[in-house]
Amino acid sequence: MFVDKAKIYVKGGDGGDGLVAFRREKYVPEGGPGGGDGGDGGDVIFRVDEGLRTLMDFRYQKHFKAERGEKGRNKSQHGANADDMVVRVPPGTVVIDDDSQEILADLTRHGQEVVVAKGGRGGRGNIRFATPNNPAPEIAENGEEGEERWVVLELKVMADVGLVGFPSVGKSTLLSVVSAAQPKIGAYHFTTLTPNLGVVDVGDGRSFVMADLPGLIEGAHEGVGLGHEFLRHVERTRVIVHIIDMAATDGRDPFDDWLKINDELKLYNSKLEERPQIVVANKMDMPEAADHLVEFKNRLAALNQEIQILEMSAITKNGVQELLYKVADLLETIPEMPLVEDLIDLSERKVFRLETKDDEDYTIRRDNEDFVVESPSLERLIKRTNFSTEEAVMRFARILRKKGIDQALRERGAKDGQTVRIGDFEFEFVEKE
Repeated sequence: MFVDKAKIYVKGGDGGDGLVAFRREKYVPEGGPGGGDGGDGGDVIFRVDEGLRTLMDFRYQKHFKAERGEKGRNKSQHGANADDMVVRVPPGTVVIDDDSQEILADLTRHGQEVVVAKGGRGGRGNIRFATPNNPAPEIAENGEEGEERWVVLELKVMADVGLVGFPSVGKSTLLSVVSAAQPKIGAYHFTTLTPNLGVVDVGDGRSFVMADLPGLIEGAHEGVGLGHEFLRHVERTRVIVHIIDMAATDGRDPFDDWLKINDELKLYNSKLEERPQIVVANKMDMPEAADHLVEFKNRLAALNQEIQILEMSAITKNGVQELLYKVADLLETIPEMPLVEDLIDLSERKVFRLETKDDEDYTIRRDNEDFVVESPSLERLIKRTNFSTEEAVMRFARILRKKGIDQALRERGAKDGQTVRIGDFEFEFVEKE
């Protein structure tokens, strides 16, 4: 089964908690703090593996969570960082954030990697909080939570040549003739529901990868029929081979078919209009095909279109070898890499973790009798604070005063005993003289 789309959940590992500990060596009566930092959580990394061809594995496993970092240790030892979780994906995979629909990465090369969920940083141990005024602190931080998100993976077939055309024009037959691929062939529309790939040996030492892509119909750019399920694969091909049923076996108009297919490609992605295209008149062994070809060329001439048309019969193999030579010659003149836009490479930057240097990154609002403080940095601080010790509570209170939140609450009318919420954390406002 060919699977070319999947939705999965990824989560970086949580950071390990920092440790509260003290040195207890013999003859060192006041050894001071010795609690180490927690280790960092593992990242979730997508890595391209050219041995994969589909997203089948993601049908059965949809959750990927990296390990958390190790807790801090005694004697100021740092907890071990967790190993990264490496998830293999096939070349041609596009990674899309499910919430924002932003394209995060376009993975095309073997070994290419991208970090899709950063692991959390380890919490600091009490050795980090020692000061001249407090040489033996009983404070340590919790590890930071790893980033999490739902992502959509879309596979766009990586092929040198893409066969396009209306259903039942002979695309699958051609692929079966020129390669060892065995696509399903039938006398009905949409016999091909998924892309089929085949390696084509030209016979003169050259070869290329050809993809038989599902048939197009009008409105495909809007999702009609197989729509986008087909068109996204066309974007990867270096050369488009446009197959036309010149025998008009279904009563269709070959010239009209040619116009409509090109319109669908252009409407889906305007850059496809610039992609090198070879037009092939197939089924030339059929009655009336020659007459239709003459009419086709006359209508092209009326539009001042000068396009070379190769005549072929995939069934009898007449003209097939000439087509292969033509394709191989054309491929030698264009870039080897797929013609895709440069997309974001997340491995080069940390885009997920919110960082701020603004000490006033908060807003305050009323919720009935309660006050709600909204601040991403304070919510992260709360998650990292272990409120089981008085020192940690006092440190948190000092940070609120330093940010001016106490004064802001007071100006908003906060009184003794009123509830203040920051994220999921609630506390009572206490007015000090």
